[in-house]
Amino acid sequence: MGKIAFILCFILSVFPADANENRRHIHVVKRGDKRSHKGNTVAKIWIEENGEKKIEVDWSELSAVDEALIIEAIDKYWDELNRSIDMVFAGKKIQIKKIK
Repeated sequence: MGKIAFILCFILSVFPADANENRRHIHVVKRGDKRSHKGNTVAKIWIEENGEKKIEVDWSELSAVDEALIIEAIDKYWDELNRSIDMVFAGKKIQIKKIK
């Protein structure tokens, strides 16, 4: 799992296998969840379509408040998150973004 950002008690992540999917997305994992190392997520959020920004929730177990905060953060840091995703997919180390 490629951790790209921390926000509140959540980790925004991508998986190397996601590089082959035709639409970029982020997995949201609750920090401290015993299952997080296995890739179990609490939400999957599409962040683009055909290379253009388009943020949509694929599915979510988040509260409406947490979901809104995460979507807002993805929108605000979209360019930076995409650069981090590119680096993860290229096998490079990244600095994990801490979003407040």
